[in-house]
Amino acid sequence: MRAVWSFWSKPYYARQGRSWREPQHHLLAWGLSLRQARKHYPDTMLVTDKAGKTLLIDRLGLEFGDVSTDLEALRDEEAGWWALGKLYAYSLQDRPFIHIDTDVFLWKPLPQSIANAPVFAQSPEFHPPLDLLSGPSSVEAVFAKHGLSLPVEWEWSRSLGEPAYREENCGIVGGQRADFLRYYATQGLKLVRDPAHAPAWRELPDKDGYNMMVEQLLLSTCLDYHRFHPESPYRGVHIKYLFPTWADAFDPAKTARAGYTHLLGFSKSDAQVTQRLEQRMQNEDRDFYRHCVRLGQRMASA
Repeated sequence: MRAVWSFWSKPYYARQGRSWREPQHHLLAWGLSLRQARKHYPDTMLVTDKAGKTLLIDRLGLEFGDVSTDLEALRDEEAGWWALGKLYAYSLQDRPFIHIDTDVFLWKPLPQSIANAPVFAQSPEFHPPLDLLSGPSSVEAVFAKHGLSLPVEWEWSRSLGEPAYREENCGIVGGQRADFLRYYATQGLKLVRDPAHAPAWRELPDKDGYNMMVEQLLLSTCLDYHRFHPESPYRGVHIKYLFPTWADAFDPAKTARAGYTHLLGFSKSDAQVTQRLEQRMQNEDRDFYRHCVRLGQRMASA
């Protein structure tokens, strides 16, 4: 199984999404995430753009088996759409893979029952009620206003009238059915990038929350729609989770048994968390730690 990371530099330099406490912590996380996963999955790939390659490969010195700068294709996209880099990376895969977020550390390999699944993700997320801020109803309203259609999977799933909607947490995501994941990712990219959709998205200027709609919600709807569709080439594709619930994914005892850490959201700026990250890398590779500190300081003063 190939281990894949993605880094679209435009949102990072625009400070979109969740930020690390200092630039050095972002760099340390890259080093630790790659080092740990490579122990279990030596076939590694970075999908980035030219600026990302300059930072992570040329300046930081990370060693991936394959480096793609295909995210140059996103150079004109709005930086607020930080999930596009991940979707683009999924769309490039031609073999079983695991995509790993930079704030995820795999201390152990995935259980075989998960790694061999058609699709896997960290955990499910359930979001009631239906009209949450940055939720699907907001997207549906502006698309309807402009006479636009959403993906058939989205419209079918939402027509069921469920009292909550499910997303797949993509701290890790992948599986054996790379063809299905390419299809889903292509649908997500089209949903955002289709010029016909631009008037609708302009009415939702803060894109942060809508990234989860086009990455995590759309994955759920594609899975549910195609699993039982009698004519779908993806019939039978289903998902397994490393953790069966959102709470389990952040239970220290359960994450320790799984050998999995995900520094979600604002934990990346927590002083105690970043101190532990620094200590871990100092113990593992003091030279790399010092290099991250020096490079991070230059980035902070630039």
